[in-house]
Amino acid sequence: MNTLSPPISLEQELARLRAAADAGRHGEALGQLQPLLAAYPENRDLLLLTAICQRYLGQIDAALATLDRLALLKPQFSLMHQERGLCHVVRKDAPAAIEALLTAVNINPALPMSWRMLEGVYRLIGDQENSARAAGHRQILAAQPPEVVTATALFSDGDIAPAEQIIRAFLLRHGDHAEAMRLLAKIGMAHDVLDDAEMLLAGVMRLAPDHHPARYDYARCLVYRHKYAEARAQLSQLLAIDPRNPDYRTLDATAAVGLGDHDHAIAVYRELLAETPGHADAHLWLGHGLKTIGQLAEAVEAYRAAAAARPAFGDAYWSLANLKRYRFEDGEIARMRTEEAAAGIASLDRIHLCFALGKAYEDRGDHAKSWGYYERGNALQRAEIRYTPEAFETNTRLQKAVCTPDFFRAREGWGAQDRDPIFVVGLPRAGSTLIEQILASHSQVEGTHELADIQRIVHELQGRDQDPGNPRYPGILNSPGAEDFAALGRRYMTDTRAFRTDRAFFIDKMPNNFRHIGLIKLMLPNAKIIDARRDPMSCCFSNLKQLFASGQEFAYSIEDIARYYRTYLDLMRHWDAALPGYVLRVQHEDVVDDLEGSVRRILDYCGLEFEPACIEFHRNTRSVRTPSSEQVRQPIFREGLDQWRNYARWLEPLREALGDAMELYRT
Repeated sequence: MNTLSPPISLEQELARLRAAADAGRHGEALGQLQPLLAAYPENRDLLLLTAICQRYLGQIDAALATLDRLALLKPQFSLMHQERGLCHVVRKDAPAAIEALLTAVNINPALPMSWRMLEGVYRLIGDQENSARAAGHRQILAAQPPEVVTATALFSDGDIAPAEQIIRAFLLRHGDHAEAMRLLAKIGMAHDVLDDAEMLLAGVMRLAPDHHPARYDYARCLVYRHKYAEARAQLSQLLAIDPRNPDYRTLDATAAVGLGDHDHAIAVYRELLAETPGHADAHLWLGHGLKTIGQLAEAVEAYRAAAAARPAFGDAYWSLANLKRYRFEDGEIARMRTEEAAAGIASLDRIHLCFALGKAYEDRGDHAKSWGYYERGNALQRAEIRYTPEAFETNTRLQKAVCTPDFFRAREGWGAQDRDPIFVVGLPRAGSTLIEQILASHSQVEGTHELADIQRIVHELQGRDQDPGNPRYPGILNSPGAEDFAALGRRYMTDTRAFRTDRAFFIDKMPNNFRHIGLIKLMLPNAKIIDARRDPMSCCFSNLKQLFASGQEFAYSIEDIARYYRTYLDLMRHWDAALPGYVLRVQHEDVVDDLEGSVRRILDYCGLEFEPACIEFHRNTRSVRTPSSEQVRQPIFREGLDQWRNYARWLEPLREALGDAMELYRT
C-alpha cells in the first residue's frame, strides 16, 4: 500500500540545499533554488544561499545583483554584507571588500570568516596595523566556545529565538560564563525584560570587571531602566579608559538628558559633530537638546542638517514638524514626498515622513491630503506594533475589583507619609504639559519630566511570568503589608531625588499613571494627583496625528484610541468613587477659558499660595521634553481646541466609536 510522504517545509528544503552547497554541488543547488525564489522572492535565506552558489560558480555579477535585492529587504543582515565582501575579494577589489566586510562585523562581530578575510586583505595592501587588529578579533572569537559564537551571530542578525535556545542550554551545562551571560542579558533587553538583563550584567561585572563591552551594555540597560545616575557611574569608568570613544560619549549624553543636564549633552553632540560633520543622528540629537531648552532657531538648523546628511531621514523631518510652529517650504515637501514614495525606504522613515507630511499639509489648509498622510502613517505604525486593547481593559476590570472603598478603608494611613509628589495623569495630548508648566512656575515646585518610577514598580509587582488573561497585578496589591507599601513609597522618594533640587514639591508627569492611582495611594497617601482631561474628539484627534517616540501604542487607530479613552473614563470614575476627593480633575477647555481661576484652583488643591508667575507660565525657561514643549512657551491660546473640526468628515467613525463618552467626559 502506498503512503503519502509528509510535505517538505521550506526550512527542510533550505537545509537540504545548504548541505548540497556545502558538499560542492553549487550548480545543482542553484538550479533548485530558482523555483523556490519564484515562490518566496523575499526570503532572506534563499537569496543569500543563491548568492553564495553564484559566487562559487564564478557568476560574480549575478551574485552581487542578488545581494542588492537582499540589501533592499534586509539592509542590516550581516551575512549579506559578508558575502558581498567575499565577492569583491574574488574581484580583487580591496577597498570594496574592506568596506563590505567592515559593515558586516560592525553589525555582527561574531563573524570569523569576515575577520579572517579582513586580516588577509589588509595584509595584501600593506596595512599591517589593521591586519593585526582583525587578527586579534579573530583570535578572540577562536577563544570563545563555539555555542557562544554561533548564538551571538544569530542574535546579531535578529534570529533571537534560536540564539536564546542555544545560550540557555550552554549556561545550563557550563554555569557562569561572562560572554554567555552578557549575550543572554542582551536577549533580555531585546525582549524588554530589563530587570533580568540588569541582574545578569551586574553578575558579569563581578566575574569580569575589565570586560568593557559588558560594562557598556550594563550602562545601556541602566539607561533603559531610567537609572541615569547609575548609568553615568558605569560610563565614567569607561570614559576614564577611553575618553574619545563615541559610543561611550553618546550614551553618557543620553544619561545626562535623563537627569536634565542638557548643557552637557549638547556639548557632547557638538564635539561629535566637530569630529564627524556628516553624523546625521548627532545632528538630530543636538536638535532635540536645543528644542528642549527652548533654542528653537538652533534646533531647526540642526534638524535641517540631519535631513541634509541623510536625505531619507524621516525622523529629522518629523522633528521639524513636531516643533508645531515650523512651516515646511515647498522644496522640503517635494523632497519628503519623493522619499516617502521610494521603494527601498525603511519602514520607520516612511512612517515619520507620513506624519511630517500630514502636518505640512495641515498647516497649508489642505486637509484632504493631510488626512491621507496621517491615515497612512497610523496604519503603517499600527502594523509595526503589537497592541492589544484587551490587556488594558482586563487591568481596568481587575483594578475595580481589587481597589474597592472597603479595600482602602482597611489600609487607611499606610505608606510613606511624604507630601512632596504631585502626579499629573490622564491621556497624552490632554493638557498635562500645560498643567506641569503652570505648577513648575511656582517657587516651591520642581518640574522634572515623565518619570518611569511608578511604571518600574508595577513591572516588578507584575513579575516575570506575565499572563495577559490573568495578570498578577493588581491582584498582588492584596498581599503586601503596611511596611511593604511604606518601603515602596520611601524607595520612590529616594529614586526620584536625582531629578530634584531643594524645592519642597515636585511633579511626576507620567500620563499613564492614571492606571495606578490605587498603588500610588497605598505607597504615598499624601501625594496629590491631578487628572488632565480634554474633550474626547480634540484629545483623540490630537493623538491620531502625533507620532510618539515610544509607547502609547493605543494612539494609532480610531478604534484603539476611542476604546482607550472610554476605558480611561471608566477607570477614573472608579477612582472617584473609591477615593473621593483624592484626585483633582482639570478640564483643558476650562484652563483655556479661565486661566487665572483654573490656576488658583490647582494651587489651592496642592496647598500652595498663589503666585503670578503661574499665570505667566510661558516665561518659564525650564526644559520641556514633550511634544507640547513649544506650545507651553506661548501664552494660552484657543486655536488648538477645535482643530479636529477641519477633519470632521473623516472623523465620524471616531465620534461613533466614542459613543456616550462625548457626554460622560464632563461628569
